[in-house]
Amino acid sequence: MKRTLLAGAGLIALALPGLAAHAQTDDTAPALQDVIIVTGQPLTTSTDTAIAPEAAPLTGMDITHLTARTPGAARIGNGELSGQVQYRGLFGERMNLRLDGQRIASGGPNLMDPAFHYAPTPLIASVVIDRGVSPVSTGPGLGGGVNAVFKKVDFSSSATPTLGYDASLGARSVNDSYAAGGVIGVSTDTWRANLLASFEEGVDTEYKDGTIGGTEFERGVYGLSTGLRTDLGTFTLEGRRQNTGYSGNPPYGMDIRFMDTDFARAGYENEFGDVRVKASASYADVSHAMNNFDLRPSMMKREAFAYATTKAADLSATFPALGGSLQLGLDGASEHHNVYVVDPDNLDNYMGSLPDITIDRYGGFAEWIGDLGYFEGELGLRIDQYDAKAGEAVMGSAVMMGPVSLANAFNASPRDGDDTTVDASARLWRSLSDDLTWRVTLARKTRAPSYLERFQWLPSGSSAGLADGNIYLGDQTLKPEVAWIAETGFDYVTPKAYIRPTVYIRQIDNFIQGTPFDDTPRVTDTPEEMIASMHGAAALLLRFSNTEARLYGFDLDAGMDLPGPLRADAVISYVRGERRDIDDNLYRIAPPSLTAGLTWEGSVWSATFETRAVAEQDDVSATNMEQATPGYVTFSLYGDWQVKDGVRLSAGVANLLDQVTRDHLSGYNRNADSDVTVGARLPGAGRGAFIRLSFVG
Repeated sequence: MKRTLLAGAGLIALALPGLAAHAQTDDTAPALQDVIIVTGQPLTTSTDTAIAPEAAPLTGMDITHLTARTPGAARIGNGELSGQVQYRGLFGERMNLRLDGQRIASGGPNLMDPAFHYAPTPLIASVVIDRGVSPVSTGPGLGGGVNAVFKKVDFSSSATPTLGYDASLGARSVNDSYAAGGVIGVSTDTWRANLLASFEEGVDTEYKDGTIGGTEFERGVYGLSTGLRTDLGTFTLEGRRQNTGYSGNPPYGMDIRFMDTDFARAGYENEFGDVRVKASASYADVSHAMNNFDLRPSMMKREAFAYATTKAADLSATFPALGGSLQLGLDGASEHHNVYVVDPDNLDNYMGSLPDITIDRYGGFAEWIGDLGYFEGELGLRIDQYDAKAGEAVMGSAVMMGPVSLANAFNASPRDGDDTTVDASARLWRSLSDDLTWRVTLARKTRAPSYLERFQWLPSGSSAGLADGNIYLGDQTLKPEVAWIAETGFDYVTPKAYIRPTVYIRQIDNFIQGTPFDDTPRVTDTPEEMIASMHGAAALLLRFSNTEARLYGFDLDAGMDLPGPLRADAVISYVRGERRDIDDNLYRIAPPSLTAGLTWEGSVWSATFETRAVAEQDDVSATNMEQATPGYVTFSLYGDWQVKDGVRLSAGVANLLDQVTRDHLSGYNRNADSDVTVGARLPGAGRGAFIRLSFVG
């Protein structure tokens, strides 16, 4: 059948073959989210009609492979299980990323476990992307946001217990990987109980010229969730355990040895007349070890142990007010971090490089949705207070005098900081006709400095995922980033075609960026530079500093039905990142790209031929010594078959011509046990087949 468009909303099926998006939003806010259906199974909401999404091509185990297929988005490739979402040039801790609404702190200082490290594809039902900026009710964040929604067997409409399940099994030839998992549960109209589990494993990825060393991975997850409906309200409780084993990170100086993480969350919801009250409390605990010798050769062994906990709570009330719906809420989170580095051959040579750091945040918000006359809109305001503190650096008796002197200076410093941030947003839309919706967003969004940017006293390659090979120091005097955002676009949808273009600009004050440590780069005349020089002559010593930046661009998705059973879809993304204080570009900005597909769609099967064209990227950061990358074009072919109700089979071949591609966002190789030259841009995967079978009932 042809692509199904939404009724009564500006959102449409995602303009990309093999995925689908629909408006899983309130009827009052139809133009503010994209939803990727990971499982390829229909969902029913009040704002969609007969959605029949196809299964996405299996291009990796990380859901950031899926988000990268949407307008304005790209994937930062720091490892098979360490991908980060980039959206309109922003990534890492600048994004508002959630796991079923839960925000957590990464366990490691290099974001080896970014938020979606904890969202294995077999366990994810959908990925909700906030278009443009995130609502203030979802928490702080400098730009857009993404929420990974886990599968669950929800309450049923009957008092009789009903069994439900949603599972998948997939494999890829390019790295002999497989992924299996899902959820099974029993529910009635008053209670539900779910069990979930997944396991993924793969060896090093192959490409045309050989093997990309240090790209193997292993990850397992298990957990449960429950819910109870009573006269006092709806109560939910969920918990998960994730164990990540040896997993490579070739752009970094170390690889994952283990990542053991526990999640717990309790929720409550009820209606008191016209007032809906929601509350939750959550906890996450990460224990992480990484080293430079298990998955790569090393002349000087190092191992790091990192620990992070996040405790969070929120409370909100939503009720009719001012001709619309008003939500008032309070939320807060407390993060605690500890990082130690040790020489495994001399246990007296250890350092507490990020010692006993606590960041407390307390916030409040107001968010109103309703009719403003000419526009409908969502208006939001939030205020957050941050308090950051660090303990004293500790070290063993075998540590050299250089780091000891820096540790003593750090211990004598204030080792604290506090910030107050204010966010405001206006997300507006107007239906000009049954087919055309105009969108406008104006926002002020902020981000407080991270613990690494503020407190890293030891010159280190830890950079919160930048992976540029340079050495970084923190600065306790950093100010919060402030982004001034404007964007506009429209959604034009007819029964035969659609197009959704957006243009935007983000002016960012106090943008936190690594800058040269002093006025004499490459001249080793300070203790900091002497320590940094031990990482190699090619690395620069940079200090996190407040600078001025600008991001602007254009993206769209579009498609149309062609004669017969054919359909064409495309996504175009362009973003430009510049420093405003000096003549330079921002680091690690995605190059312009086009993804287009031609689909032959039958009643129970479909086949898609896809082209992806990526332009060269030569607008690179001189400050970060960033290398330019050439453009490339790849072709893929995949199909999907609805075997019967609840059973779907998808298969295909990616990179049909076995092109050697250099993804600008994939970083530089630092693993010598590889066919990729050390220091060269990491290539993409070679030609590979995939197959996936899913079951829903």
